Amino acid sequence: MKKLYLWITVLICITLLFACEKKESGTPGPKKRLTIVTTLFPLYDFARAVGGEKADVTLLLPPGIEPHDFEPKPADIVTVSKADIFVYTNDYMEPWARSFLNGVPHDTTIVDTSRGVTLQKAVVEEDEHEEGEHAGEGDHHHHHGGMDPHIWLDFGNARVMVDNIASAMIARDPSNKEYYTAKAAGYKAELQKLDDDYRAGLSSCGKRVFLHGGHYAFGYLAKRYGLKFLAASGVNADTEPTPAKMAELVKLVRANGVKYVYSEELLSPKNAETIARESWARVLILHGAHNISRDDFAKGVTFISLMRKNLENLRLGLECR
Repeated sequence: MKKLYLWITVLICITLLFACEKKESGTPGPKKRLTIVTTLFPLYDFARAVGGEKADVTLLLPPGIEPHDFEPKPADIVTVSKADIFVYTNDYMEPWARSFLNGVPHDTTIVDTSRGVTLQKAVVEEDEHEEGEHAGEGDHHHHHGGMDPHIWLDFGNARVMVDNIASAMIARDPSNKEYYTAKAAGYKAELQKLDDDYRAGLSSCGKRVFLHGGHYAFGYLAKRYGLKFLAASGVNADTEPTPAKMAELVKLVRANGVKYVYSEELLSPKNAETIARESWARVLILHGAHNISRDDFAKGVTFISLMRKNLENLRLGLECR
């Protein structure tokens, strides 16, 4: 009941806020920059790249917070309600989005960046709960409706996502269409170069299998470059591997002569470290870019720079020439 009263109070505040803004809007002033709110870090970086000096972009997910457990607060509705555009990944990555958006005014443009992207299916692994997956056969995993939400780790998908964001900016600010179009084209060229470098850099490797001690985030990347991907837990980051699963992964690492096991950002590396210790391997970071640390955010780390570091670490772990 307290929660209901809280949401009612928030909606009343939003209504009063917009009433005041409309009352004051009769006085002409300087043209405002677009205000954009995004959920995950890749979307934030894409929107900044396309919006440039014409947009103010806010990351709803606080830096340093692991995104799979994120639940928006009433204050976040107020933030989004003031924005011209709200950008989220898809209904599988942000399962809270639909109900959250019910409290957002209709004049806020909503962008589902997966529009036009072919989502990969998830499957259930026999020895995990229904959130898990069978990581050992290159299939994709069950998560919030049976789809893998990590679409940005296929750089072809990333280009589609950029187009979706750019289209929303153009619709809200058509006078700057040429600006947004040019900025989007420039950024997509960077993504294409990244894609080309991955394809070339991973084409002649001694190993074709890599193992992640975290959740199954890299299925799209593995499929794009013809790699086999193993993970300790499912697409859902909350899934914990069973002892039997951990033993199986140690056995696979030894059998494949894998020298490096990857851990992920913002979550404990204990599973990766355990697998590495039991198989005489070492641990490297493979960054899913869902979100970044406060320090990286302050340094201005970008999606492109994170992916280039991933390429270095993949080439090392896969023994590429």
